[in-house]
Amino acid sequence: MSPHRGENRSVPQSINAVGDASKNAALKVSQFFTAPNQLTLARMVFLPFIVMKLLDHHFQGALILFVIAGFSDGLDGLLARRLHQQTLLGQYLDPIADKMLLSTVFLVLSIVRLGEQPLIPWKYTVLVFSRDIAILLVSGVLYTIAGLRDFRPSIFGKANTLAQLAAVTFVMLLQIYPHRWVWIARTTCLRAVFAFTIVSGLHYVYLVGLRLRAMDHDATFPTK
Repeated sequence: MSPHRGENRSVPQSINAVGDASKNAALKVSQFFTAPNQLTLARMVFLPFIVMKLLDHHFQGALILFVIAGFSDGLDGLLARRLHQQTLLGQYLDPIADKMLLSTVFLVLSIVRLGEQPLIPWKYTVLVFSRDIAILLVSGVLYTIAGLRDFRPSIFGKANTLAQLAAVTFVMLLQIYPHRWVWIARTTCLRAVFAFTIVSGLHYVYLVGLRLRAMDHDATFPTK
């Protein structure tokens, strides 16, 4: 038997490994160009223009851009399901875009003042930021230490996002149409944000505990 035959066999295997790696890299890059992920990226592009409009007190323009960005949030998920373009990149990119949009707008609306009071009281913004930063840190630690990757939003998290979208919309709308029903809607939505932020944060801790126990159970009793 030739001593070089084993080495010759390893050459095709190496070529196949390089080919698989190239295909995986191309597949990951192609995820950027799916319609849902392009909408998500577009939502992030809207953010600086919304901030500029708010700082200039152009609330109507800021509201129009914010509504378009919010509409794209629902549309990208619908397209992902209809076109069968649900990707791992989209699972991470979509919540990041949502957090960037909502947290930044909450912060700016707490900075912008008309008279003595901010448009959004600071207690709501501090609570929203505290929850998001805590979830980000916990997710990073669990991913690094335990390899946990399942960070799907719960029903309370989705309700919290919806409440934040509605609150920001009515806060800006109140500056354009200062009617009593708009003020009532704005106040109700802000209180819903306060409640859902706390409930969703506690529920997130509960879900993480369940997922960690499931991982520990699978490691202890692996399926055959």
